[in-house]
Amino acid sequence: MNRPLSPAAANLVTTFGLGFRRPASGTWGSLPPVVVAAALLVLGFDGQGAVFTLCMAILTGLFSGMCVRFGDHAASAFGRSDPSQVVADETAGMALVLAFLPAGSTDTPLLAALTLALAFVAFRVFDIFKPWPAYALERAPGGWGILLDDLMAGVYAIVSLHLAAMVL
Repeated sequence: MNRPLSPAAANLVTTFGLGFRRPASGTWGSLPPVVVAAALLVLGFDGQGAVFTLCMAILTGLFSGMCVRFGDHAASAFGRSDPSQVVADETAGMALVLAFLPAGSTDTPLLAALTLALAFVAFRVFDIFKPWPAYALERAPGGWGILLDDLMAGVYAIVSLHLAAMVL
């Protein structure tokens, strides 16, 4: 039996309320990892370094865990199996992309800005269009169904970034 969504859990699965932003709540939910990544780069951390990657891995794990743990509660509270207010999945998926940036893609400020922008756009495109098997992953039960399609979108974005880095 699902329990009600506590205020703390609601705060986390909506990525601190960004899931209530309109339009395009998923876009809002994808922004925090980009902001954290940009801050880390400005502070001098290498985009492929241990601190940067660890921070992105922590964000991926934390927000993935929130989706899995509270997904059923959120679906019940918001009345949909994958409610638009739940954007912790987008936060996790975007952080996953940023944890695997191509080598050299943040070597200069301009290149870093372009890489972050391309990573963001690629993730959003794959998250919105959900090419196979991302769309099918939404049928997984509970919070897994909320999360897995976004992680797959992240994998597609990672591959796209690495292909773009090889070409450019």
